[in-house]
Amino acid sequence: MEQIAIAAPPDAEHSGTGVTNTKLGMWIFLSSEFLLFGAFISTYLLYKDRSTSGPTPAKIYNIPFTSCTSFILLMSSLTMVLALAAIQRGDYRRLRIWLLATALFGMTFIGGQVFEFTEFYRKGLALKTNLFGSSFFVLTGLHGAHVTAGIIMLLSLWGLSMQGRLSSADSERVEIAGLYWHFVDVIWIVIFTVVYLVPK
Repeated sequence: MEQIAIAAPPDAEHSGTGVTNTKLGMWIFLSSEFLLFGAFISTYLLYKDRSTSGPTPAKIYNIPFTSCTSFILLMSSLTMVLALAAIQRGDYRRLRIWLLATALFGMTFIGGQVFEFTEFYRKGLALKTNLFGSSFFVLTGLHGAHVTAGIIMLLSLWGLSMQGRLSSADSERVEIAGLYWHFVDVIWIVIFTVVYLVPK
């Protein structure tokens, strides 16, 4: 019986690296984001101890609370892996469950960050209070914005799946979203360690 060859879609073309152009583009984007966060983390380290007035890190941090929200965010990497595995085997019901769970974990983290920012403001730390406040809010706020963008991406994929517009052939979309989501988790591990666990 004669077999019919099916041409790959244009967006599935591979680059010279052996990965698709879309995935390569995401890796390049994430590399630039690592440099961006590296610059902001360095700025925080330079300025956190130069404040002469206002609260200091040791006086306002609630390490147990932030540890809990950090654990929730890190657990979302597991649900993201499960979502990718689900679409690759054609299990769309579990795909939707794990995508939604990942987004909800992300929302919980953002909710915790908003609560934490509110508490810090009540204790006298604001963006304009001192150099520590400025560098802290810019760094953690930038990360929060990236998590929010990831949540929107996940909910968009969940919506496409609910409409039946996301199949196993589209698994790379979920994989790319997963790359981005794992990126924000890895960056948070660095931020949490540098900002919360090693304050002066």
